Amino acid sequence: MHHTHPTHHTRPAHGGRPTRHAGPPVLLVIAHGSRDPRHAATVGALAGRLRSLRPGLRVETGFLDFNAPSVPQLLDRLALEDVRDVIALPLLLTRAFHAKSDIPAVLREASGRHPRLRIRQADVLGPSPLLTDALERRLYEAGLTPADKGSTGVVLASAGSSDPEAIAVIAEIAREWRHTGWCAVRPAFASASLPRTEDAVRALRAEGVRRVAVAPYVIAPGFLPDRIAAGAREGGARILAGVLGAAPELARLLLRRYDERASAPERRTPLARPA
Repeated sequence: MHHTHPTHHTRPAHGGRPTRHAGPPVLLVIAHGSRDPRHAATVGALAGRLRSLRPGLRVETGFLDFNAPSVPQLLDRLALEDVRDVIALPLLLTRAFHAKSDIPAVLREASGRHPRLRIRQADVLGPSPLLTDALERRLYEAGLTPADKGSTGVVLASAGSSDPEAIAVIAEIAREWRHTGWCAVRPAFASASLPRTEDAVRALRAEGVRRVAVAPYVIAPGFLPDRIAAGAREGGARILAGVLGAAPELARLLLRRYDERASAPERRTPLARPA
């Protein structure tokens, strides 16, 4: 009786996953990473929501620091599995240092190691109306109702950045969100920029705003979100919303950025910074 043995090309790759030559590009979510275990757990929950929204799409998560797998490790593994097409999606709300500098550098280095692996970097998540929808979801979960908008001032508290472009984007989001009916919306920052969360809360209270809520403009728990929460308490905010986490609006936005990059005409260099 003649026995056939599986060839190298048909043997399941790591973890029993079969080699994949076709299908949609793999969605690689790139997260910052943190020593705080809540960070990786939140990223994992968001990836799980993506998989449930888009069955058949392979979703992987890689980290820049602290957590495993690192982005280079994950890309090495995908190349070993003969994956040919990856869209790398930074889990970032603004185009600051990570989106402009270190993520493109990591992806370029991986492309050099794996010339058969096509890697394209998608745009950052913000700004987007879906993000303000997710912020409002978290505020309502924390106890507000749409009827409270007119008497509530919101502090839009981001992690902070030394990048002027990122700071300007946060200020613009606050201005636009204010027009949806909130009594006031003020930006605040947990690091690198001013005002701090507690100072923005105190300023609104000093202006006679009846109810002040803090909406963290961050995706996952960690050191800076904890600083935002401490500032909310110190400033005397009545409401503190949760982080965006695995909000359905955030998952839909990730898939939108993936689709935009998948259908975009090829740039001159795959990882070039968009004009």
